[in-house]
Amino acid sequence: MEQTYQSLSFAQADGVMTVSLLGPGKGNAMGPEFWEELPNAMDEINQLSDIRCIVFRGSGDHFSYGLNIPQMMPRLGKMTTGTVLAQQRRELMGQIRQMQSGFQKMHESPKPVIAAIHGWCIGGGVNMIAAADIRLCSREARFSLREAKLAITPDIGGLQFLPHIIGQGFTREMAFTGADYDAAFAERIGLVNHVYNSPDQLFDAAATLARQIADNPASAVQGAKQVLNYSLNKSIEDGLQYVAVWNSSQLQSNDFSEAMQSTIEKRKAEFNKKSNRGY
Repeated sequence: MEQTYQSLSFAQADGVMTVSLLGPGKGNAMGPEFWEELPNAMDEINQLSDIRCIVFRGSGDHFSYGLNIPQMMPRLGKMTTGTVLAQQRRELMGQIRQMQSGFQKMHESPKPVIAAIHGWCIGGGVNMIAAADIRLCSREARFSLREAKLAITPDIGGLQFLPHIIGQGFTREMAFTGADYDAAFAERIGLVNHVYNSPDQLFDAAATLARQIADNPASAVQGAKQVLNYSLNKSIEDGLQYVAVWNSSQLQSNDFSEAMQSTIEKRKAEFNKKSNRGY
């Protein structure tokens, strides 16, 4: 990574980039540095052709407490208090759009994104994991889309991503109540794919899953994500047409030829370990 980051740390191995949320404090709350740095980090990672999967996790005892209100209030206060004029409204909208951009880049990244959740995942944390492709958690994990208790509407992606993951009913329940939910509930509604007994088992499982993904041809995996994202708000026919166009080029790739040849020769395929401009 070329830039220096305060709110995120990075570890790279075997085609996987593990991104850890860093403080301040034990809950990895999301302050000004986080909202500014995450979009830049995603841009950097997306340009790394040797990275084929991304894992996001928290440091310390939790994934994230969500928005760092004390740190953000000096920035947001002037936009939300007193006589709020058109200029302040535009500034606030610009700030919200900036905060949305990091999670949107996670969702749109050609590289698969895994969220490994332990401890508390609150507010902005839930919005963040909703932008991931796959979510795993440890048994003590707790989830809360808590914005309603702060008299605000979730505005950084959760209400857009979650209905496609857990459906309208559970999204509305979480958003309307602001209640706390345990790992068993998260697994039952499909918010997470798997639950592990401890954070250590969780992180090991996330690393193993990421390596399994990274071992596959980048063009095939990233093509699958591209098609899935495209199809979210399209008809089945539109999705079928799109994947036909996509595969008409992918089936001419060297990786496809290698897959066919290795199958015939009954050996392990040797795929290109670098992605082609992220696709």
